[in-house]
Amino acid sequence: MTDLNKLTLADARDKLRAKEVTSVELTEACLSAAEASSALNAYVHNTPEIALEQAKAADARLAEGDAPAMCGLPIGVKDLFCTKGVPSQAASSILEGFTPEYESTVTQNLFDAGSVMLGKLNMDEFAMGSSNETSCYGNAVNPWRRSGDETNLTPGGSSGGSASAVAADICLAATGTDTGGSIRQPAAFTGIVGIKPTYGRCSRWGVVAFASSLDQAGPMTKSVRDAAIMLEAMAGHDPKDSTSADLAVPNFEAMLTGDIKGKKIGIPKEYRLDGMPDEIAKLWDDGIAMLKAAGAEIVDISLPHTQYALPAYYVIAPAEASSNLARYDGVRYGHRATLAQGDGINEMYEKTRAEGFGAEVQRRVMVGTYVLSAGFYDAYYNRARRVRALIKKDFDDAFAAGIDAILTPATPSAAFGLGDMKDADPVKMYLNDVFTVTLNLAGLPGIAVPTGVSSEGLPLGLQLIGRPWEEGDLLNTAYALENAAGFVAKPNQWW
Repeated sequence: MTDLNKLTLADARDKLRAKEVTSVELTEACLSAAEASSALNAYVHNTPEIALEQAKAADARLAEGDAPAMCGLPIGVKDLFCTKGVPSQAASSILEGFTPEYESTVTQNLFDAGSVMLGKLNMDEFAMGSSNETSCYGNAVNPWRRSGDETNLTPGGSSGGSASAVAADICLAATGTDTGGSIRQPAAFTGIVGIKPTYGRCSRWGVVAFASSLDQAGPMTKSVRDAAIMLEAMAGHDPKDSTSADLAVPNFEAMLTGDIKGKKIGIPKEYRLDGMPDEIAKLWDDGIAMLKAAGAEIVDISLPHTQYALPAYYVIAPAEASSNLARYDGVRYGHRATLAQGDGINEMYEKTRAEGFGAEVQRRVMVGTYVLSAGFYDAYYNRARRVRALIKKDFDDAFAAGIDAILTPATPSAAFGLGDMKDADPVKMYLNDVFTVTLNLAGLPGIAVPTGVSSEGLPLGLQLIGRPWEEGDLLNTAYALENAAGFVAKPNQWW
């Protein structure tokens, strides 16, 4: 059977159980497709030996019966997840040569469920970026192109390699992480599904930290059903992560009925930004109409502190990053600069960080150190924390008033060209996160679903925001939206 790499997780699982294919066959198909796709620069560390070994073990487990849903399914892993014996660099030169002796909890959960790791995927350095242009491995490339145009486009960031790999069918699904939109924005840019779970639903242990109170792992998949299947395998309480929630993980797939009759969907007026492109506004209106036709009740709501979300995020996230990245000093692991005679420890720190960290990481570390410094701590950091509490209260009030989910655009535009924002004011790049950062500040679950194409033939996505811990309900609403939109477009293969 050809094109096995194009299957969804659900279809591949069903074929494995029906003994129509083996995990080894699925894995070999994905490895071949990945090998032929170097132009996308999605994979940065290939692990074919590990993959085939895991696939053989999965086939043996499937033969015995009673294997979990993810058993035998080949996936890609974002380079932010520590994987035992496999380079885990967070796309940074400062971690060159770092090979962990331990496995992140999320990847361990996936491997325990029988998943197969094809390799590690490209990303923005330390997950800082919205275009996958800050990676020490070079840019990841979007498999989509504008109609009649050969310009390479961004797959979004920071989980750009994951998004590109799933959209190009060089893995069946991938792990991503989301600190301010890094699962949802690339998913929207590449026509796939990406869910950021509630903060604490997936363990952060063994995931290289960017901003500890915002980071959350989640799946990037070809369909909402696949997201439900994979999230169940990834999630769960972890005593090694003090922020991990001690809650049972439901069977998310069983909750996909598509019935959303009587559900109240909130439409926040603050997300109708000045200068919003017409096609984004139309996409949103079309999504509202689809949910209404499916029986949902549409309710206009207000989230009054939305306008302060981006500035608050770009104070809190760099502050936490400057604290987290202080451990990269050239002393214990990773890159160490060559020192001149007479250099002391301060020179070692300075030279190592100057060589190891890219420009965007340096910028955020400096911003973070500044807002945490004695004279500015109250003026910036504490004020941002107070704004964060107000943003969370806006959502709490909406949900308390009976809103079940909130519908917004996922991104302010379709994918843009690689290099388009290279020399622009960095704030222009940060504006890509305008619809997504509020969820991270409030710790809420959110999902991006592809629902249309732009005038240039590029995918566009909508975002649904759910109540905390109610990913099952959120996935079901997303399932209804996915069914109504009927998005089936795929990129034309040029790579």
